[in-house]
Amino acid sequence: MLKPPSPKQHALEMVTLEELVPTDHLLRKIAQYIDFEFIREATAHLYCADNGRPALDPVVLFKILFIGYLFGVRSERQLMREIQVNVAYRWFLDLNLTDKVPDASTLSQNRRRRFAGTDIEQVIFDGIVEQAMRHGLIGGEVLHTDSTHLKANANKKRFEIHRVEQRPADYLAELESAIERDRAEHGKAPLAPSTAPAPERDIKRSTTDPDAGFMTREGKPQGFFYLDHRTVDGKHAIITDTFVTAGNVHDSTPYLARLDRQCARFALKPVAVALDAGYHTAAICHGLETRGLFGVIGYRRPTHRDGMLYKRQFEYDAQRDAYRCPNGQWLPYRTTNREGYRHYASESAQCIGCALLEQCTRSRTHTKIVTRHVWEDARARIDSHRLTDKGKKIYARRKETVERSFADAKQLHGHRYARFRGRSKVQAQCLLAAAAQNMKKIARLLAQLLALALRRWPPLGRLWAAVSEHDRFARQCRSLCIY
Repeated sequence: MLKPPSPKQHALEMVTLEELVPTDHLLRKIAQYIDFEFIREATAHLYCADNGRPALDPVVLFKILFIGYLFGVRSERQLMREIQVNVAYRWFLDLNLTDKVPDASTLSQNRRRRFAGTDIEQVIFDGIVEQAMRHGLIGGEVLHTDSTHLKANANKKRFEIHRVEQRPADYLAELESAIERDRAEHGKAPLAPSTAPAPERDIKRSTTDPDAGFMTREGKPQGFFYLDHRTVDGKHAIITDTFVTAGNVHDSTPYLARLDRQCARFALKPVAVALDAGYHTAAICHGLETRGLFGVIGYRRPTHRDGMLYKRQFEYDAQRDAYRCPNGQWLPYRTTNREGYRHYASESAQCIGCALLEQCTRSRTHTKIVTRHVWEDARARIDSHRLTDKGKKIYARRKETVERSFADAKQLHGHRYARFRGRSKVQAQCLLAAAAQNMKKIARLLAQLLALALRRWPPLGRLWAAVSEHDRFARQCRSLCIY
């Protein structure tokens, strides 16, 4: 017999949020293992102590943002609608079923007014990393770094051409000292101070988001993008640093400064680092050696013109400080230029009758020039690490650490697109997304360790059940304002 359904939506039921949220929900694990109270202290100086209307608790405010990043809700208006109907979200925010959900403008106004120009997102990210360190989830011995692109909120067809001055690299002073020493060792006079104007180049600047950079890379989409440069610890893939640049900035540009920053901030003492081929520059290799790090960098295919000899076919003799061409002729040292490259040049009289001349050079004077950076020895040593057993094991972990971290961020946490305009706001987005990923990782790892401990030692299970019951009772008392 089929009965007609009776309405139940208006029936009164005695129920608590504690009963409605599944025991294995992600937010339960995060609430159990992550301490958010440090956020209140970190933001206290941004609030007036004795004037104005009562503000939304900063802990609740950032928990709302973390929910959006944890579950990939890109729209803040949609996020508030989700909180309105999701009992797990309400439980995580300590909201009752009848409590009013904050308006979405509360998040945007706090971001535009209260938190603009501050480093609060960096402070919160660092605080989560410190909690991971206290739990022993960060080894700090091997660090993996890579970058990924986020599509800027800008039309790639709306831009203006700007002529900008090319800024010198941060390591320029160190490079100039190396050039002076190298020229002195070869009996060359120091280079005269340059009187030429700084080099300039034309770039595309978006009229919608001027901070974004126009990216043109092989195998990558073309348009205005930001780059998220992320470093991941090799032990459990906890993110230890994230930094945003425009899409037209080379991967290697911010690397050494960010490496020094996280080592100083978290007292990390890395032994090795793993990088992809985009970081294979002489400056990076020299910087890793001066820091005493075992660098493993991916193979970078050299640029080569079809039909011409490869540079590797010219053998370098360190004792003679000269190159030997495939036909047996020596190319002695000539000079060291301002960019830090030594020039080794052949004798045109010997090259003019060489059978390999057409494959060797297109010079009108029949002179072959081979360049070698003053830090080329460091690059060769770092490059050799890739072929060792230790280097192969370290580099193989990249796909399980930093590449997996980016894949999860794009697939699950809305990391494909920049939600805001302006580098500082995109930096805040990447920091909060990375903090959310770290919280998720910390909570699940500690839950797994606890489950393993409970299986191996049953008395610990009874003790944990008693502690958990006390925590539930305390939470209910707080909700009833008993204390």
